[in-house]
Amino acid sequence: MEINYNTRSHFKLTNTMDYLQPRDLATKMMEAGEEKLNMSTKDTIIRAIGAGALLTLAAFFALTVITKTGSLIFGAILFPIGFIMLNMMKFDLVTGVFTLSPLPVIAKRPGATWAKVFRNWTLVFFSNFVGALLVVFLASFSVRMGFSGSTEEIFPAFHNLLSKVGEGRTLGFEKYGVAGWFTCFVRGILCNWMVSMGVIGAMYAQSTIGKFFCMWAPIMCFFFMIFEHAVVNMFLFPFAMSMGADFTLGDFFLWNEIPTVLGNIVGGIGLVALPIYYTHYKPKSAE
Repeated sequence: MEINYNTRSHFKLTNTMDYLQPRDLATKMMEAGEEKLNMSTKDTIIRAIGAGALLTLAAFFALTVITKTGSLIFGAILFPIGFIMLNMMKFDLVTGVFTLSPLPVIAKRPGATWAKVFRNWTLVFFSNFVGALLVVFLASFSVRMGFSGSTEEIFPAFHNLLSKVGEGRTLGFEKYGVAGWFTCFVRGILCNWMVSMGVIGAMYAQSTIGKFFCMWAPIMCFFFMIFEHAVVNMFLFPFAMSMGADFTLGDFFLWNEIPTVLGNIVGGIGLVALPIYYTHYKPKSAE
């Protein structure tokens, strides 16, 4: 078969890549940060409650898988489904806004202020907590047969796992004092390094399957490596207490949630947002 080419015709090459180049990704991250800073209080709260509920429901699912299979890797492989669902719905986790919201302020975009950043972080944090506690109540009601008995008798596998995890990642850190606190802090940094890569993965991948994989892979890593995620812990530790774990709310906040939140901030901004911003973001005026 012979193919004849008309010299007067021409072919235009198109970009067939299904992902964004880093420069375009940086711009999209900036736009996402501005959108979050300017979002209404109502939308911010509703989306953050939804995010907290979906992520922690996935954590409940992963814990169930682990107790039934005895394998952490199966739970890690399946846990990211909650993160994928909430991102496809454009719901917000505080770990994601730690990364994206400061960018417009750093870039001195009009109307972007640190006051708006802290407002956004605060609304999302407490709304995530509401969503997580909703799942704590529902999960506890489900596992304990409407709170009619102790978990140790009704579901000993849950009781044993949550007691080990809850006490080990609060009192276990306390045992080592300052070194234990900073261990939790470092795990928080590592966690949001991975989680924020999942957040931006949903941006630079343009196909559905691409978005799925780019979110799934880093979330699986953080879960399997037992890094500390502020929102997952909003569910995990209150749920462990409801299952009979022997530690207090004070232990949870001092030895886990506070260092985890601070670590998540450092990991998201320092290891994801700033490297992309300083190496790839080019404002239009500079083009």
